[in-house]
Amino acid sequence: MAVVDIKTPLSKKERKKLRVGDHVRISGLIYTARDAAHKRMMETLEKGQVLPMDFTDQIIYYVGPCPAKPGEIIGSAGPTTSGRMDIYTPELLDRGLAGMIGKGNRSERVINSMMSNDAVYFACVGGAGALLQDCIKSVEIIAYEDLETEAIRKIKVEDFPAIVVIDTLGNNLYETERKKFANKLWI
Repeated sequence: MAVVDIKTPLSKKERKKLRVGDHVRISGLIYTARDAAHKRMMETLEKGQVLPMDFTDQIIYYVGPCPAKPGEIIGSAGPTTSGRMDIYTPELLDRGLAGMIGKGNRSERVINSMMSNDAVYFACVGGAGALLQDCIKSVEIIAYEDLETEAIRKIKVEDFPAIVVIDTLGNNLYETERKKFANKLWI
C-alpha cells in the first residue's frame, strides 16, 4: 500500500482526497490536547472567551507525553483513547478542526460532525510512543501549562505515521475490518 505524505495545515481539498485505510506521514505543526485541556477549552467558550489557538485546518493529537529525559525534547508520546474527547469534539470541528489523531473508535455524533465539517480521524499504534516521539522535532506549550502533561502543545512533526480510520465520507475502518473477520473461526 502506498503512503500518502500530508502537510499541515490540512486544507479541506486535501482532507477530501484521503480515504479510509490510507497510510499517511504527517509533517508540519500539530497540537496536543487531552481530556483536561478539552474541558478547559469548553469552559473558556462558555465564558465567551477566545480559545488559545485557531483550530482552522489544524490537527489535534490526543496525547499526554511523558516527561522528557535529559537531552530529549519530549518523552514517549503515544496516543490516548479518543472517545474521552467525543463530548467536546463536535464544537471544535465546527470551529474548523481538520483532523484528530488518537486510538479507538468515535461516537456516531462525532462521525456525523466529521462528515459535516469534512474532517478526518487518524489512528496510530498505542504502545509505540517511544517510536512516535522520534517524529517530533520541536515542542512548545501554548496553553494551560498548569495541566502539566495535558497542557496544549504545538509540536512540529516530520513523517509522523498514521492511518486514516474515518474519512470525510464517514467510512470507518473499525467497522469495515470487524465485518471482514466477524465470521472467521480463529484457532
